[in-house]
Amino acid sequence: MKAYRPHSGWKSKLHEIIYEADTPAGKLFDIVLFFLIIISVVLVMLESIEEVDQNHHRLLLTLEWCITIFFSLEYIARLISIKKPWKYVFSFYGIIDFLSTIPLYLSYILAGSQVLLAVRAFRLLRVFRILKLVKFIGEASQLQSALKASRTKIAVFIYVVLILSVILGTLMYLIEGDEAGFTSIPRSIYWTIVTLTTVGYGDIAPQTPLGQFLATVIMILGYGIIAVPTGIVTAEFSMSKKEKEGSNVVHVNTQACPNCSAEGHRDDATHCYNCGHPL
Repeated sequence: MKAYRPHSGWKSKLHEIIYEADTPAGKLFDIVLFFLIIISVVLVMLESIEEVDQNHHRLLLTLEWCITIFFSLEYIARLISIKKPWKYVFSFYGIIDFLSTIPLYLSYILAGSQVLLAVRAFRLLRVFRILKLVKFIGEASQLQSALKASRTKIAVFIYVVLILSVILGTLMYLIEGDEAGFTSIPRSIYWTIVTLTTVGYGDIAPQTPLGQFLATVIMILGYGIIAVPTGIVTAEFSMSKKEKEGSNVVHVNTQACPNCSAEGHRDDATHCYNCGHPL
């Protein structure tokens, strides 16, 4: 059940459309925003293809301006629809929204022959828009909880891998030496990590039979190591999902506080859990 709203007016309606997705207007706004973000990222990719950019530069620029204006209006609307706009400005999504909106404007403000390369770099910041897609993924919070719960196990795993890399890298340095490219222990550790992660650049390779045998062991070990962090996170994810299904789940909605922009309120909440402002 949706909480009662003691305030009304166009700001309240705007807030409901922009910050909430449990209303028809809010869902429509999120769907439009979702597709515009994807289109914008596709435009950035197309602009990086020289042939496409040369043949369709004006069209790509026009489309980008249309999307940039929309995002600019969205950013302004988010600021004026809450009572404490700085809460949004300095929030994660607020910073992402700002970084993804300003590059096209900066490319014209800083235009000039001496800063053409810098202008291109500024325009690449539009890729930040893809980070806003995270908010549309329903299971993102559950995955975040699983990663947080498994962070200690993953840290221990990485620590063990680093120790193993140092030991194996030192052994490879003693076995192969300078002639095979293992000129120092750090360089040998670099080779070990590259081999252990199955990347295998091929810039260094063991030449002796003993070195090749050790490299084979490291390669096989690498396949087992890759599966460990995936298994840890998957186990935590499954466990948290079972706990959620087996417990009395408190349902929350997408309602955002019009005062501090805090999200994740209970369905029966009438006041914000963060600032106490009426919902």
